[in-house]
Amino acid sequence: MSESVRIVRNGAVMTIVIDREERRNALNEAVVAGIWAGLDEAEGDRSIRAVVLTGAGDRAFCAGGDLQFQPDGTPFTIDAADPRHYFARLLRRMDACRLPIVARVNGAALAGGFGLLCACDLAVAREDALIGVPEVKVGIFPMMILPYLLRVIPHRRLMELCLSGEPVTADEAARENIVNYAVPAAELDSKLDWLLDRITGKSPTGIRLGKQALAKIREMSTDAALEYAQFMLDNMSRTKDAREGMIAFNEKRPPNWTAE
Repeated sequence: MSESVRIVRNGAVMTIVIDREERRNALNEAVVAGIWAGLDEAEGDRSIRAVVLTGAGDRAFCAGGDLQFQPDGTPFTIDAADPRHYFARLLRRMDACRLPIVARVNGAALAGGFGLLCACDLAVAREDALIGVPEVKVGIFPMMILPYLLRVIPHRRLMELCLSGEPVTADEAARENIVNYAVPAAELDSKLDWLLDRITGKSPTGIRLGKQALAKIREMSTDAALEYAQFMLDNMSRTKDAREGMIAFNEKRPPNWTAE
């Protein structure tokens, strides 16, 4: 595990903490490697039902990429001859994660940090956290995270954020459904726990297969998506969790999930 990332386990929840408070939890290759390793560890443990991603301290969730500028003023971030950037690989890894990923937005989520937030399945934020993409202020554009911004933000709002570079508060973002909930800082963890309780008590098999299906269907035509959905529904109905869920429903009792 990277020294830039901490892992905290609490029952069925694994929390991945970007631990670079002095750098506003900025992303670099070590951070990406640590988050990746945490996701692998979580998926390898059948007792884990959800993953939380957050930053250390109370200033920043993630302030974006940890840019190291060259003498000519350009950031050395992408090799044009081999543009398989480590951050793009992490975003793909988050897409492939079969566990729900919940962003605990403890502070500013800017630039790539906003992209990281949007790559999570759900988000709970402190209401005063600043969220945005300030790239145009330094002459660039939030290119790499655009696919994830497009999934979450309505087009005209996205254009305003990208073209102005001005952030919004999480409270405003919640009103626009960019984050699920925005609460006072003192209530952040209690609201997060409330949401996690609603997730971790449900069928882990249903969630795992459902996330897989959502990722595939997002890229399909309607006709192909309907065919795939029927195939997945038939497969899901044959799982132990699905059988247990139906029996428990008929017997009017809580189900005993086995994640199988």
